[in-house]
Amino acid sequence: MNYRRLFLSTLSFMLLAGPVSAGTSAFKNDSLNITLPNTDYADELRQIRMHMPDIEVGNGISFQPKNKSYKLTMRIRMQNMVDVGFNNKFEAQGIDARVKRLRLRFDGYIYTPKLTYLVQLGFTPYDTKVLPNGNTNIVRDAMIYYVPNATWNIGFGQTKIRANRARINSSSALQFVDRSIVNSEFNLDRDFGLFGEYNQHLFGSFDMAAKASITTGEGRNWGKSKGSGLAYTGRLEFFPLGRFKGKGDAIEGDFERESTPKILLAGAYSYNDRALRAQGSNGDMLLFDQTRNLSSYFVDFILKYQGFAFYTDFMGRVCTSSPLIKSGESVEQYILTGMGLNVQASYLFRSNWEIALRNSTILPDSEVRPYANYRTYNQSTLGVTKYLIDHRLKVQADLSYNYKDEFTASGYDRWQLRFQVELGF
Repeated sequence: MNYRRLFLSTLSFMLLAGPVSAGTSAFKNDSLNITLPNTDYADELRQIRMHMPDIEVGNGISFQPKNKSYKLTMRIRMQNMVDVGFNNKFEAQGIDARVKRLRLRFDGYIYTPKLTYLVQLGFTPYDTKVLPNGNTNIVRDAMIYYVPNATWNIGFGQTKIRANRARINSSSALQFVDRSIVNSEFNLDRDFGLFGEYNQHLFGSFDMAAKASITTGEGRNWGKSKGSGLAYTGRLEFFPLGRFKGKGDAIEGDFERESTPKILLAGAYSYNDRALRAQGSNGDMLLFDQTRNLSSYFVDFILKYQGFAFYTDFMGRVCTSSPLIKSGESVEQYILTGMGLNVQASYLFRSNWEIALRNSTILPDSEVRPYANYRTYNQSTLGVTKYLIDHRLKVQADLSYNYKDEFTASGYDRWQLRFQVELGF
């Protein structure tokens, strides 16, 4: 074993992670902007450092050879959360304290920048809960993309279905501790299949984008299915006043402080043929080996201007036959059909404090109301966030009030208080 090289490599890594001691004579490595001690091994240390990965807060750790035949970037993020529920007398009913999300992501290209990849893994119980068919659930994204130019691309593998705005947004880019109850009920989550995207400038400042996919319909990590069909999804996005700065259409809050108003108006439709699960690509497996044809629709609106952001998400689910799963005359299971509306607004102060308000309402169809046990389910939320390094390092808290009209079951949490710290690089 080359102990000298092992020692130098270890010392080099320690220098990358920690500061140089006071009073040490040193030289500067301009390519990495790192100060190294002046030792007998300085030249060799410099050579080792020249081949170490590039590290930049928020952009991960990147590895790339001199011939640039490939690139790999590694990122990690975590969300540590405390969630306390209260009854209508504001008496604490329970505390949920946990690491909600802990994810490791790899992306880059191989052979040519036109052939890119994305891998994302989740490690918490929230991410890895066993699927209804018994499969494990660690892999969140595993995609290969062909990107010939900025106009269009095509991908194969497992990732998010491009349907509603709130789901397209990463959970790391939210201005509340989590997404709305409307999104939780009606979103399409991830799935495996073929994905395509097309972007086009039309005229003046008017841009548009089209996104489509053909997927298995059962959601991520499902694998083999019997008796089900495929899911077909299409989405159109219109930017009448031009594109948002810094991917602002996929990041909540107006970090770019748009100097002129920017708008997104989008709509999507998905048809899941002979779905096996109660929410199509999510939810419990339907009983008695039954399937249902499910249609989902989505309309999104975003407005951003000088630190102000406004969002509206309207979505719903339709079942082409009865949403009730029966055994004889007894209803054993139901698919929640109906619609939901989410409205939220926020203002980001120049101190990087943000105040946000959100109101979310689910309205089940009349046929499933007796089984959902409410006519309407409304949640109003006040959120406060301090962004230390935009969405990559932030502290969040929100307070929600839940109300279910004509609720017939006993007890539910009226108030919900959540606190979360997010860190990612």
